[in-house]
Amino acid sequence: MILLRRLNGTELGVNADLIERVESTPDTILTLVDGTKYVVAEPAEEVVARIVDFRARILATAETFASDDRPGAQPVPLRLVQSDTDGEER
Repeated sequence: MILLRRLNGTELGVNADLIERVESTPDTILTLVDGTKYVVAEPAEEVVARIVDFRARILATAETFASDDRPGAQPVPLRLVQSDTDGEER
């Protein structure tokens, strides 16, 4: 979740995974995947930067969960799992 400000100054928490579009018209408008729209005070570039930071924090936290605390254990790298067209993992 990222925290943003409405135009009236109140704070708004938005699930970054549900943002479909960020527009500047000149106000910044967030459109969620369900069509809900929010007008926020931050410029579009700031909203995108907060989304990137949010996702980076998730990956960094996941990396700590993937590590093994036993002495001499090698860290387990995170990897992207892709499926072939027949559903097989590569």
